[in-house]
Amino acid sequence: MTIKVLLVEDSPVATILLQKIINASSDIQVVGTAKNGLEGLELLKKLNPDVICSDLHMPKMNGLEFTKEVMANFPKPILVISASVQEEDTKHVFDVLNAGAVDIFPKPRSGQPKDYDFITESLLTKIRVLSGIKVFRRKSSSTSILPIPSSSTSQSTPVKSTPSTISSHKKIQMIAIGTSTGGPQVLLEILGKIPAHFSVPIVCVQHISEGFLDGLIDWLNNNCQLKVKVAMTGEKPQGGYIYFPREKHHLEFDRNGRFFCFTGLPVDGHCPSVTVTFNSCAKVFGKNAIGVLLTGMGKDGAQGLLAMSQQGAYTIAQDEASSVVFGMPGEAIRLGGAKKVLPDHAIASHLMTLTR
Repeated sequence: MTIKVLLVEDSPVATILLQKIINASSDIQVVGTAKNGLEGLELLKKLNPDVICSDLHMPKMNGLEFTKEVMANFPKPILVISASVQEEDTKHVFDVLNAGAVDIFPKPRSGQPKDYDFITESLLTKIRVLSGIKVFRRKSSSTSILPIPSSSTSQSTPVKSTPSTISSHKKIQMIAIGTSTGGPQVLLEILGKIPAHFSVPIVCVQHISEGFLDGLIDWLNNNCQLKVKVAMTGEKPQGGYIYFPREKHHLEFDRNGRFFCFTGLPVDGHCPSVTVTFNSCAKVFGKNAIGVLLTGMGKDGAQGLLAMSQQGAYTIAQDEASSVVFGMPGEAIRLGGAKKVLPDHAIASHLMTLTR
């Protein structure tokens, strides 16, 4: 079955190049192109595409306005394709994600046709993933963060949450969170509810396209009470902070609980890898840690969450109904690594209860 794509892009050159890449595949086809969001809405009604690929900056109706209209009236999986990776632009990217777009993909910054050859396989993979995602209508008038769409193609079955409590002698010293596709929205849903005086440091590993990490951190800083920053080797994690590994760096802890950042081969297909951080957290903090595995494609973090659970840590997996892609948490549940399975909106309050 051919995946139908609507391409919304105001640059004629980018439109031609992206259309060429997509149509060269055997299972994906561009069924329509639009120069702005208004044209995109008209074509959406006629063509009923499986996936929408949209630019950010367009005349008449930009990517954010377009996404809000689509998700309020004609919900479809949206992939934001943009060359904008500067600070002022990445804020817009994450606003679009929060409005309901599923993922982001950077166009070659040079704009040269030869550079588009290097993005072909990764772009097609993203489109294939998005085509299997079921999205739900979002009310455009609402300013609250709404539940994230669920996957329509998940093979895993979530288990029921089992009663589990942390013994009174445990003092939680670290919370480690891992996520991928759909992660920014869920991170904001969770981290945005945690107060500034929260005493336990939080480490987050988010799979994200190169060039967008600083924008994610700025966006979260503008929407969370906790302070968000990049972890540095030798730094001691502090309460009141959320830490992310540097791009293309794994993040571990030394025996004194300080950060150790290093470049290395991908683990579970990723660098930084959730499993690398979870394994180190299990080794250093043991039962005095909490591991949380959220929405994401693949299996990164599943073995790591199991390792944390085996060392006595309290482990949480996001449930299927609130996951954009149930791959990572679903695999953790299948392995028996999750002691609790929760929807995204319930995780923050549970973390605060566990750390009191």
